[in-house]
Amino acid sequence: MKRTLLLLACAIATNVYAQKFDGLALTPPMGWNSWNHFACEVNEQIIRETADAMVASGMKDAGYLYINIDDCWHGERDSLGFIHPHPEHFPSGMKALADYVHSKGLKLGIYSDAGWKTCGSRPGSRGREFQDAQTYASWGVDYLKYDWCNTEALNAEGAYLTMRDALYAAGRPIVFSLCEWGNNQPWEWGKKIGHLWRTTGDITNCFDCVVDHGAWKSWGVTYILDMQKPFLRNHAGPDHWNDPDMMEVGNGMSVNEDRAHFSMWCMLAAPLIAGNDLRKMTKETVDILTNREVIAVDQDSLGIQGFKYSAKDSVEIWFKPLAKGDWAMCVLNRSRAPQKISFDWKTEAVADSLSGRDANFATTTYRLRNLWTKKDAGNTKKTLNATVPSHDVLMLRLRKM
Repeated sequence: MKRTLLLLACAIATNVYAQKFDGLALTPPMGWNSWNHFACEVNEQIIRETADAMVASGMKDAGYLYINIDDCWHGERDSLGFIHPHPEHFPSGMKALADYVHSKGLKLGIYSDAGWKTCGSRPGSRGREFQDAQTYASWGVDYLKYDWCNTEALNAEGAYLTMRDALYAAGRPIVFSLCEWGNNQPWEWGKKIGHLWRTTGDITNCFDCVVDHGAWKSWGVTYILDMQKPFLRNHAGPDHWNDPDMMEVGNGMSVNEDRAHFSMWCMLAAPLIAGNDLRKMTKETVDILTNREVIAVDQDSLGIQGFKYSAKDSVEIWFKPLAKGDWAMCVLNRSRAPQKISFDWKTEAVADSLSGRDANFATTTYRLRNLWTKKDAGNTKKTLNATVPSHDVLMLRLRKM
């Protein structure tokens, strides 16, 4: 028995059996992250109150699970190199906080960085990967967002592979989010390492703007959307997702823009990680974030990312194949004025080579369901005519009659 345990320990130490924990993200992860709204002003009271709000608002019942603490939770490392939370901001410690989040039926996420320091200049995990992974496991952490600041001379795939192996050796199943910004094409190697990977730089809370920070930029919703190149969908699927960054719903855009933002993230089969203050949401924000019919498009078991079918006069039409022969359709109006659309189903050839699916509108009739009004909307025997408001969407689910 001792010999078996010794051999197992040696195998783990030499990474013979190291892998990512499979099956933790068969659909895109859903949750909340502190960064977009709170940045470095995060503390344990905010996290506890956010967990409470996720339950009370109905978000938990709608599928949201993770309460993720982003950068700046860190205190210092002790004499043995173990990281500790900031003693004033997290006085009860991370284990107690994880226990509280778990008591709500939720899971706790945390943040680190592959470099010497995080993006907020806190201690990073470089050279301490196995030690940090064991610490997170002992705290009861369920999700790790791993950033890419201060990573001079590091190979991205190798750095993320090291933390993957460290998480596996620690023994606690933890969702691994690769926040490498797409600089080193993580979609080409991320599947065997993590459960999701960022495809772009950081999002910001506007629909169609760019914020220039000097050394880097943050991007509005439509800019992030345009960065989701068609080939990316070939790399996504159950347990390995493209991540266009956390959502800005409820952070200052208009209701139309929030609805369009949320709809397009669902069409992309993106992780649905809210980034607003859950404690102070308007009814409109709650209604958007908890629309189960729209969420079902994102969480569809087929796991196929949607694709842009057409674009004309600032109006884009997207399709997403769904399980059981269904389709989702989203008409996005990117212009500053309402736009009329007319879609003659019988003359449109909607097919997807990735899933091997053909809608066959000429011979197959589908019932239409408007996912935002939550009303039936006829069928494909009749041409679809609609007016889509500015910076808004028409989103439909198609089901064979």
